[in-house]
Amino acid sequence: MQLLTPGFGLIFWTLLSFIIVFLILKKFAWKPILNSLNQREKGIADSLATAEKIKAEMALMKSENEALLVKAREERAQMLKEAKETKDKIIGEAKEQAKIETNKIIADAQSAINMQKMAAITDLKNQVGNLVVEVSEKILRRELSNKEEQEKYIKQLADSVKLN
Repeated sequence: MQLLTPGFGLIFWTLLSFIIVFLILKKFAWKPILNSLNQREKGIADSLATAEKIKAEMALMKSENEALLVKAREERAQMLKEAKETKDKIIGEAKEQAKIETNKIIADAQSAINMQKMAAITDLKNQVGNLVVEVSEKILRRELSNKEEQEKYIKQLADSVKLN
């Protein structure tokens, strides 16, 4: 039974060595161990705070990016609208210019037609006048005593005249 119950000396020396090791550890080891644990705890807390800060910044950046995308889409829509308006304006101006040019060409053509018409009428009047003069001259040159022969001769001359 001696193996089961230790002696008083063993308990004394074991207790004394435990107290000495405890005091040595308290003096030299507890402060560095507690300091490293405190530093590690502080590092973990700082890392968590930094992670939360980064998460908040990412959320802010995401909302800023979405706002920038919305703004870019609005600017693109505005640019497309302005481009369409400019295109429509250019097409309208081109159509208006074409109408003006067409009306000018038509007016010039009508003026030319009227001038040619007047020239043709004047030329026709001159030819008719010349024809009348020729017929009158021929009638006067020929002395006819009979009125029937005069009418017959005038009719013959009128039939023989060719208009140009």
